[in-house]
Amino acid sequence: MKNAFQEKKTKLKTFKKDLVELRYIKEKNPFTAVEIPDDLLLVCHSCKSNILTDELEANYFVCPNCGFPHTLGIKSRLKMIADEYEEYLPGLELTEFDFDGYEEKYKAYQAKTGLKDALGCYFAKIKDVNVALGIMDSSFMMASMGSVVGDKLTSFIEEATKKELPLVLFCASGGARMQEGIVSLMQMVKTSAAIARHKEKNLLYISVFTNPTTGGVSASFASLADISIAEQKALIGFAGRRVIENTIKEQLPKEFQTSEFLLDKGFIDMVVERKELKDTLYKILKIHRY
Repeated sequence: MKNAFQEKKTKLKTFKKDLVELRYIKEKNPFTAVEIPDDLLLVCHSCKSNILTDELEANYFVCPNCGFPHTLGIKSRLKMIADEYEEYLPGLELTEFDFDGYEEKYKAYQAKTGLKDALGCYFAKIKDVNVALGIMDSSFMMASMGSVVGDKLTSFIEEATKKELPLVLFCASGGARMQEGIVSLMQMVKTSAAIARHKEKNLLYISVFTNPTTGGVSASFASLADISIAEQKALIGFAGRRVIENTIKEQLPKEFQTSEFLLDKGFIDMVVERKELKDTLYKILKIHRY
């Protein structure tokens, strides 16, 4: 019996073979409804073009037409960056819920994503270099920072400090988790203090801003790195464009809060294409004698 991967591969091969005919049909009559098999085509969030899923995966999930980096989950990010890894505190999750409806929403996201919360922490290797690697996953409540993310990250940074490891954090977030109120805001201070203790030991910290990195995460540990990298076309900022424009009563530039805009203003150190990230991180680590 064929497994799911083999079935999808066969379906994709057949679909590619028929694609020329489908395009011919649409050219002759643009209003003709053409049935497209499930899971074979995706629509780019940015340019709205259709992309074959295997082509998108081969291009590191970056749109080949406009260069927009599509969101990556923790597993995909690990596959691209780490050669070996061991997870730290894999079972940590929230057990007390004060906000009405929060527990149901939390459990639903756990079931949907297979994650306990929005942060994965790993003692890993990038080629031959040992690192402490943290990855935020925006598929879990927009990677909002609550007590679990704050506790896990703080403990992880403290362990990295004890082991004298460089820290690499892939940051992504919609901000603080509103269901946890002031507790979520406290995580900004706690994680920042852990970063400060890591730096006191003269250990390297590299942050990688992915799309989007906003709110309390961008205003705390994500912006405290020795070297700040961003993926291309990532949204990076604290408050949203509309809030800022309504406050200052001015229209902001179209490219405002993008990686490229912030690089030009000196907020980050470099913008790196996703396919170059692993090699770039490795080079930085080796330059710093790890």
